[in-house]
Amino acid sequence: MGNKPTIAIAHLGCEKNRIDTEHMLGLLVQAGYQVDTNIEEADYVIVNTCSFIEDARRESVRTLVELAEANKKIAIAGCMAQHFRDQLLAEIPEAVALIGTGDYHKIVETIERVEAGERVKEISDQPTYIADEHTPRYRTTPEPFAYLRVAEGCDYRCAFCIIPHLRGNQRSRPIESIVAEAHQLAAEGVQEIILISQITTNYGMDLYGQPKLAQLLRALGEVDVPWIRIHYAYPTGMTPEVIAAIRDVPNVLPYIDFPLQHSHPEILKLMNRPWQVGVNEGIIDRIKMALPDAVLRTTLIVGFPGETEAHFQHLLQFVQRHEFDHIGVFTFSPEEGTPAYTMSDRVSRKVKDARRKAIMSAQQPISWRKNQTEIGKVVNVLVEQENPQTGELIGRSPRFAPEVDGVVRATGTARLGQIVPVKITGADTYDLYGQVCDFPNL
Repeated sequence: MGNKPTIAIAHLGCEKNRIDTEHMLGLLVQAGYQVDTNIEEADYVIVNTCSFIEDARRESVRTLVELAEANKKIAIAGCMAQHFRDQLLAEIPEAVALIGTGDYHKIVETIERVEAGERVKEISDQPTYIADEHTPRYRTTPEPFAYLRVAEGCDYRCAFCIIPHLRGNQRSRPIESIVAEAHQLAAEGVQEIILISQITTNYGMDLYGQPKLAQLLRALGEVDVPWIRIHYAYPTGMTPEVIAAIRDVPNVLPYIDFPLQHSHPEILKLMNRPWQVGVNEGIIDRIKMALPDAVLRTTLIVGFPGETEAHFQHLLQFVQRHEFDHIGVFTFSPEEGTPAYTMSDRVSRKVKDARRKAIMSAQQPISWRKNQTEIGKVVNVLVEQENPQTGELIGRSPRFAPEVDGVVRATGTARLGQIVPVKITGADTYDLYGQVCDFPNL
C-alpha cells in the first residue's frame, strides 16, 4: 500500500450538486486521501458536472477537455455522468470513472478500483440514495451560511425539465435527520441555513404520505440558528399550515422562492404543470395578506414552444401586477430527452431574447421601488465579506438569498460571519447601502 493519490475536485452546477461535492470531499478526507484544490498537482480530478441546460453542459465539456489535454486522470460525477453515461467513457479516453447522481457515496471504493487498474462506471439507473447527517461532509461555502438538503429528486414531469431523469424520484429525509444536521451546522457557527430540494413544499410526501414542511419548520424552530431560508416553494404546497409555520417560527424567514415558470394556462398545460393553473393568483394574494413582510422571488421561462405574443403579454402583465421582489428570467432551452425537445412551434432566438429583455425591463422599476422602501429602516445584515481597500462590508439582509439576489453594502465595523443591525441610507435596483449601527439598543 503506497502513498494514497492526491485528489482535486472541480465543481460545476447548482447548490444541490455542491452538497454532493461536499460529501465526496468528506468521504475522501475520512478515508485518508489528500484532497487539494490545486488541480495542477493532483493525481486525480473529480469533475462534478451539471447537465441542466445546454450552456451548463458546454461549461462541463470545456472543463473536461482542458483536463484531458493536461493528461489528468478524470473521474466524472454528477448530472452529466448520469445523462450521458453511454457516451462519456468512449468520448473521453482520459476518464477513468463515471459516478452517477445517486452514487457519489461510493467515491472512495471507486478511486480504489481505479487504482487497481479498473475503469469504473458506477451509475444507478434510478438514483435512490440520499446522504444523511452521518455522511461526512466537508463544507465549501463561506462560513456564515450552509445548504441543507431535505429531499432529493422530483415526482413531477415538467415538459422542459431533465432533472427527474437525472436525479430520480423524490426521496425525503426524516425530520429527525434534518434537525440533527441543522444542530451540527449551528454548532459550527452557521448563521443561516438554506433548505433545498427540487420542490421543498412537497417535502415528506414519499416518506409520510403527505407533505410535512410545516412540521419540519416547527421542528427547526428549536435549532439555535438565526435564519432559516426555504428555497423552491410551489404554489400548490403553500398551504395554510406552511404559511402559519413561516409566520410563527421566529428563525424562518418570510422569503418565498416560487419557480412559477409562466402564468398563462395554455403554456402551463404545455409545460405539463396543469396543477398550477388557477393557483398562482390566489396564493400570492393570500401570502401577502398572511405575511405582510414576505419577500417573493420567482423564475420564469420565456419562448417555450407555442408561446404566442398573447401568451407573452399575459406573463408580462402578471409580472407587473404581482410586483415580485426578485425575478430570474430564462429563455427556453430545448433538452434532449424531455417532451419539449420535440415540440413544434419553436420560438426564434431573437424573439426569445427580446421577451426576456422585456420582462427584465418591466421588473427593474419594481425592484427599484421595493428597495427604496427599505431606506430609513434598520435591518439585520449577515456580513460575508470586507473590501480590504475600502473597508466596506458586504452582506445580505433577509430579503436577499445568496448568489441570486442583491447585497447590502455598509460602512462601519463588524466581524465577518456576524449578523449586525444596519441603517439603510440608500438603494438602487439591486443593492442596498447603509451604515452599521454602533448602538443597536438605543
